[in-house]
Amino acid sequence: MHDAAAWIAEGSVVALTGAGISTDSGIPDFRGPQGVWTRDPEAMKLSSIEHYVADPEVRRRAWQERLHHPAWTAVPNAAHRALADLAAGGWLTTVVTQNIDGLHQRAGLDPARVIEIHGTIHETECLSCGARGPMRETLDRVEAGEADPDCRGCGGLLKSATISFGQRMNMATLEAAAEAAMACRTMVAVGTSLTVNPAAGLVGVAATHGAKIVIINDAETPFDVIADEIIREPIGTVLPALCASAAAR
Repeated sequence: MHDAAAWIAEGSVVALTGAGISTDSGIPDFRGPQGVWTRDPEAMKLSSIEHYVADPEVRRRAWQERLHHPAWTAVPNAAHRALADLAAGGWLTTVVTQNIDGLHQRAGLDPARVIEIHGTIHETECLSCGARGPMRETLDRVEAGEADPDCRGCGGLLKSATISFGQRMNMATLEAAAEAAMACRTMVAVGTSLTVNPAAGLVGVAATHGAKIVIINDAETPFDVIADEIIREPIGTVLPALCASAAAR
């Protein structure tokens, strides 16, 4: 089928996943032709820590967006399940994901194998004291009429436990992702534009340490020039087929 199947069959695989792997689950991407930011450039402000902290209206809109986020009704698709099966078979060591939806874990992947470099929508975090809690509890407050709920511990600003533009990333999480990239034999980048660092840079890290690079994406990426194989086929069909082919070898 593809050379990638033979490389995956050798094991020690790391998958780097982006929004494209979750579109079949009903979660739109951001930069694609029908992406959230393509259709509504103002929506980018909701992902900017500067705008979020400075503008109460941005926070109010952000809470409404979280209340109706498609992650609450989305279910894992065939691509998520294929990676979970690959891990269960011992070929896949780690999934490094830019996604915040938790669908990899819901597909059956051991949470210990999932590195969420952009955080998770399933928890809230206080920007003042750092306290975290279940997102559902705060959304219940929003549904009860609190337009911009604050931290009940210190009164600080609450947001989802996700990394916004301009917000410092978790260094331990980044180090774990870099270590996985350095150690893998094959990196499969799935549904990511590879334009946002430091996630995109993990491809270069893996390549520098001798890994084969497979990119599955519907559009060109800046790392196509160093890829060992580029696959433009639909993720929901090609990734399960690729994983099944590798497992059958």
